[in-house]
Amino acid sequence: MNKIAVYSEIGKLKTVLLHEPGLELTNLVPDYLEDFLFDDIPWLPLAKKEHQALAQVFRNAGVKVVYLSDLVTEALDSNESVRDSFISDFVLESNIDDNDAISKLTMYLKSIKDTKELVLKTMVGIKKSEIDVKSEGNPFITYPMPNLYFERDPVACVGDGVLINRMFFKTRCRETIYGRYIFTYHKDYKNVPKYYEHNGIPSIEGGDIMILNENTLLIGISQRTKLEAIRELAKNLFLKNKTSFKTIVAFEIPKKRTFMHLDTVFTQVDKYKFLYYKECFENVGIIKLTKNDNSIIEETINSKFKDVLEEMLQHEVTLIPCGGDDDVAAAREQWSDGANSITLKPGEVIVYERNDITNHVLKKYALKIHSIPSSELSRGRGGPRCMCMPLEREPVK
Repeated sequence: MNKIAVYSEIGKLKTVLLHEPGLELTNLVPDYLEDFLFDDIPWLPLAKKEHQALAQVFRNAGVKVVYLSDLVTEALDSNESVRDSFISDFVLESNIDDNDAISKLTMYLKSIKDTKELVLKTMVGIKKSEIDVKSEGNPFITYPMPNLYFERDPVACVGDGVLINRMFFKTRCRETIYGRYIFTYHKDYKNVPKYYEHNGIPSIEGGDIMILNENTLLIGISQRTKLEAIRELAKNLFLKNKTSFKTIVAFEIPKKRTFMHLDTVFTQVDKYKFLYYKECFENVGIIKLTKNDNSIIEETINSKFKDVLEEMLQHEVTLIPCGGDDDVAAAREQWSDGANSITLKPGEVIVYERNDITNHVLKKYALKIHSIPSSELSRGRGGPRCMCMPLEREPVK
């Protein structure tokens, strides 16, 4: 049964995919923080409480919350051969060059009888000492996946289908294995169309992909999403598959960690209202890809960012500045994900409570906000939108 329906950023949210931070955070060590894309080590007990607060806001709003590890477990339990295939793929993607270590790791994973325990173990990271492999320097035979609680990036639900993305950083590439198995073997999701496959294609990540309406996508050309990948996605949506999408508008944002994805500087909060970090959009490069019968027209747009949005929506829009009009507050709160909100329904959003200036500005623009604690979650550099992947939204009237 196809249960994917996402044609906007703001339609009433019905189902959302999350991953609660787990023991993978306890395998973060100072020497590897930069490699794992963290600036500090979150304290797991509080990070879990903060994430549970996010999940509770969703539930209070009537949203069904599903968890990554549960869906993967159900997919693997569909058939014994699927479980074995998953282990083989996981070991292969761990890039181990020692045959003895590969054999020992495979046997170790097959010895874990409980499938949920197996899934979580692949996420947590496995030390060489656990499988009796000599440790020289690096203690891990498979690295932890501490970025998994940012569920927005490895897969992206677009329309009635899904994109299995190719991640930019090596440390995150293995995260896509879970989405691949869910959307291939899970009873509820195995028939969902795949509009993008990750193998051998330039990187694209879900934090750069936004759905303006049933016809138009907004995508960031960023450090992690390449124009070549956007062109490939356009072919898949416009020419190779029957979808409603006819236009992709791509915005070039600065290619640095501060602005890692489009959604770190721009999110939609109401039908014609957008939260944004204005510094990134003063002279933004814009490329438009449009379906034209059996071809794609690509053109550079010289219009201002706001004018392009209004053209796409055929309506005047309001841009709400992250941090208000104070440049210092704007830079500080953008860093702590003040521009990264997730919309429950038009005009109602979830935000981090730490960004008090931005939240005050949102209220002035008549937005209803739900603020969640984030002292630990924010150490991974991602906000409420980063942490969730909507699977179903109601149409916007």
